Amino acid sequence: MEEQMKEIFIPYTYTYDQFTILFYGDRIFVGEKDFPTGQCSVDMMNLSEDILNTIDDRVQDFLPAAQRLLTEKTDSAAASAQEKLNAVWDVVFTLPVYRDLKLDEVCSYHALEHLLTDEDKWTQIQTPGTEGYAMYQEFLKGLSHLTDGIRMFQNQIATMTEHYFEPLKRRNSAAYAQAYSQFYGQMVSIAAHYFHENFEQSTPVEVSFVPMMHPTQKGGIFVAEKTTFQSLLDFLQVEFYRGLAVGNAPRRCHNCGKYFLLTAGYNTCYCNNIAPGETERTCRKVGAHRKEAQSKANRTPAQQEYDRTYNRLKQRKNRKKISVDEWNTAVARAQELLDQSGRGQLTDEELRRKLWDL
Repeated sequence: MEEQMKEIFIPYTYTYDQFTILFYGDRIFVGEKDFPTGQCSVDMMNLSEDILNTIDDRVQDFLPAAQRLLTEKTDSAAASAQEKLNAVWDVVFTLPVYRDLKLDEVCSYHALEHLLTDEDKWTQIQTPGTEGYAMYQEFLKGLSHLTDGIRMFQNQIATMTEHYFEPLKRRNSAAYAQAYSQFYGQMVSIAAHYFHENFEQSTPVEVSFVPMMHPTQKGGIFVAEKTTFQSLLDFLQVEFYRGLAVGNAPRRCHNCGKYFLLTAGYNTCYCNNIAPGETERTCRKVGAHRKEAQSKANRTPAQQEYDRTYNRLKQRKNRKKISVDEWNTAVARAQELLDQSGRGQLTDEELRRKLWDL
């Protein structure tokens, strides 16, 4: 069976502006790796502005050389443009998604040099109205707007995460759907009122279904959805919303500020990465301790007095000086006295004396 399955597949050829991703359940397969759906979007949310600025600088250095090549059409012009394009690829191919795909680097890093040897393609690229000319100009346009799309994606997801998802008490697909419906409704209203246009969340893709060997279950086979994208932004949009549909969503860590993926039904405000300034402890561990310490530091004198009484009674119970029933009665009385203090019926000193008598 495995031999038959291997015969079904042919190697995919991935390029900057066309690549294939496999979806199955709540997982995605990028090249030879698989991730929970939504992880690539999280990785993109954590992409630094410095990297995007570097791409911008290198693209702006490349574009004039790319246009100049159309008029000069010399080996030196092609080599110069290719060198500047390769500087762009050196950064772009390290981005999330691209770094895990088996990109056709031979094609990407020598594309302009190879074009120079194909007279028919060069004629088309230089002739407005031809398919080759349109493809070349579209390629340059897409490259020049690559970081704009990434920034737009980051801003939209940051807004959705902070203002619509963060207040949620539950973290599952139903809760995310309710929050997204509020976001969607407001965006439709804003688009119509201010821009006189529709707010659409549609993405053009090519979809087919293929059998695939299960990565962990020996001999297991499943039907995967093979989706071909024409841009990185198209993929990110699809992956993010597929994540929401299965209950996965980005959340910003309350300790380090980076985004992490909350999978279906799980709710925590701290990521599991090593915390800033730590060598072993994660944000999840550090954040919990800090939250507890902050909670204790912010407790009122009455609450602190209650804490001392609670600990004293607990020690007496553990030493079997009072029974469990006596412990429960005393703690209930202590809570009642604390409530009276909170309503202003007891002063701090009166509360302290009454608690001490328990």
